[in-house]
Amino acid sequence: MSDQELAKDLGPFAALTIGVGTMIGAGIFVLPGEAITRAGSFAIGSFVLGGVIALLTAFSASELGTAMPRSGGAYFYVNRALGPLFGSIAGWANWMGLAFASAFYMVGFGQYVVAITGGELTLGPVAGLTVGVPVGTTGVALAAATLFVLVNYVGAKETGRLQNVIVGVLVLILAAFTVAGSLRADLSNVPAGTGVSPMLTTTGLIFVSYLGFVQITSVAEEIKDPDRNLPRAVIGSVLIVTLIYALVLFVMSAAVEQGYIAGLGGGDIAVVEVARLVLGPLGAVAMLVGGLLATASSANASILASSRINFAMGRDRIVTPELNEVHPRFGTPYRAIAVTGGFILLFIAVADVNTLSTLGSILHLIIYGLLNLALLVMREADVADYDPSYRVPLYPATPILGAVLSFGLIAFIEPTVILVGAGFVAFAVLWYLAYARSRTTARGELTEYVLSRADEMPEPAVSAVTAAQPDGGEFRVMVPLANPETERDLVRLGAAVASRRGGVLEAVHIVSVPDQTSLSYAADHVDSFDDYAGELLERARIDAEGMGVQVETSTVISHRAFEEVFDAARTKDADLVVMGWGPDSHGSPGRVEGALDDLTERLPCDFLVLRDRGFDPSRVLVPTAGGPDSDLAAETARHLRDAFGSEVTLLHVADDRAEGESFLETWAAERGLEDADRVVETGDVEEAIRRTAADCSLMVIGATREGLIRRLVGGAIPMTVVDDVDCSVLLAERPRHGSLRERLLGR
Repeated sequence: MSDQELAKDLGPFAALTIGVGTMIGAGIFVLPGEAITRAGSFAIGSFVLGGVIALLTAFSASELGTAMPRSGGAYFYVNRALGPLFGSIAGWANWMGLAFASAFYMVGFGQYVVAITGGELTLGPVAGLTVGVPVGTTGVALAAATLFVLVNYVGAKETGRLQNVIVGVLVLILAAFTVAGSLRADLSNVPAGTGVSPMLTTTGLIFVSYLGFVQITSVAEEIKDPDRNLPRAVIGSVLIVTLIYALVLFVMSAAVEQGYIAGLGGGDIAVVEVARLVLGPLGAVAMLVGGLLATASSANASILASSRINFAMGRDRIVTPELNEVHPRFGTPYRAIAVTGGFILLFIAVADVNTLSTLGSILHLIIYGLLNLALLVMREADVADYDPSYRVPLYPATPILGAVLSFGLIAFIEPTVILVGAGFVAFAVLWYLAYARSRTTARGELTEYVLSRADEMPEPAVSAVTAAQPDGGEFRVMVPLANPETERDLVRLGAAVASRRGGVLEAVHIVSVPDQTSLSYAADHVDSFDDYAGELLERARIDAEGMGVQVETSTVISHRAFEEVFDAARTKDADLVVMGWGPDSHGSPGRVEGALDDLTERLPCDFLVLRDRGFDPSRVLVPTAGGPDSDLAAETARHLRDAFGSEVTLLHVADDRAEGESFLETWAAERGLEDADRVVETGDVEEAIRRTAADCSLMVIGATREGLIRRLVGGAIPMTVVDDVDCSVLLAERPRHGSLRERLLGR
């Protein structure tokens, strides 16, 4: 097996740029006027306080990032440490927080467009007429959001490159503004502060300006010397951005006379008007351009980031993995982007700019608070594989203070907005209990810690953790039955897997009736269409219970036989289907992929397809070249070994014997088959399989990754070898993503 590695091509400056680029944006171009109006000179303190909270969280994110460099950032750390209940809260808060932030950025974009156009876009002359089209903030925001969602829908790479250019321009504009403004700054112009409480409320408003620095941890695997450069980039980016924000706020407060900003009209943008005084008309134009770029780039970055969150949540089954399906042409997670886009448009339509900003802030304050708690859990639980190369200073004071300030600041936000934020948290909890708890399997380190010390812990804590832990649902093995001659072997095989997984076997008898016969009539006269009705399922029940496995039985009447297997697997939420393979199996002409209709769909779950020549699991052969289908084959062989005491032989064919032996040793160890015999051959693959299979009673082989037509016409290895060996063959195939063209042609 050849492991894939990411090149470490991000130097310290590139990593720092990612952090700065994800934060410098709409917040500093849209919010300073409102912040100064609310808090006076204390608006500077609001931005500094926001920076302090972000900095405390940056320390925790740096330690967690060096210990667990995984996609998903804060959501992943919370889910791993606190468990999927809090993971659901963090994931939904992160996702919706980014959607609110994107909506806020787009409304800001609309304000800038209105400021540039004066509220009217002139078209013409057309046919001698000049037409003035009214331009409103909300209309522009909706149109721009639609455009950005479409841009991300068709290709993220191009937007990512554009983002770097925009960030550079923004830094230059803000630097010029700050330098020029400081030359005419007068401390007597600085307005009086309005008090600590308004300052804290304002901090809740502007905290949206500090989103995104945690994203650096998502690319930790690509950073050179991450032990040093990742903390430098995360912490350094927060410090730099906080300094820029503080300087810009100071210049805006000191460069113009007191009351100037508060006296601006509703259509005026404070940073633009101050730039007009400081730098003249050219400065106002530069700030207008900067505002457009900032709001656009911030929205783009948020939409990009949301797809990463969706991916991580789907990987943990907090949401359906179907959400992350990649578009066959554009290569983008189009469903996640489309759903996020829908939320953004809705939020633009129903909320004003301050509400959008504050909701984006409050949801991220929740995430940052949980992230600091996650660090405490990882430290205190003494997790075996937790070995960060960077550790937060002044532990545990730093993460405790970070959590307290993050959660505490929420109390100073407008009560109505707090209620909306609490509603999202409540929804995330209900979502976990109603949907994710029965699907996700990984328990957090907090759960492991409490349950491993149940005798020492307070009973309420143990009960709460036990009640909230994921159950992953019952592992369901579906066995569609059609042929009494092979029914017992399929049930034994399915029951063996179900018993090892602690699951349930569901025997499904699919009765096929002609198209001319109504299904309701067939249901009342099922004995007329199937001689084995009732008897088949009773035998299955006896066989499965004889192996100590819980069994459920059902009969499905259908006009289709083969296709119904796939529909039933979806309906019954099967994790694995064990079915026969041959002329008498479910009406199939002898091939799993015999139905054209199913070419357009993915397998609903794992499949094991048995070419039965007498089920004897005593000597099992697993040929492997790596890949997910071979993983399923190895997993199945391990279950057979545990259930029937099978002797397992692994076979790998390689050009170089030494490399082949190294690969097979590692592959076996990673899949719990260290005790299996290992055979490495060189030369022709098919011949090696035939030769080795001669001494085996059952071969378990992963389905080829080649396309279906190629399998049918050209005969890929698993589809030809099975006809040449004497033993039974079990074909293992996992669901895979891909377009119809890829499934048909294999590319």
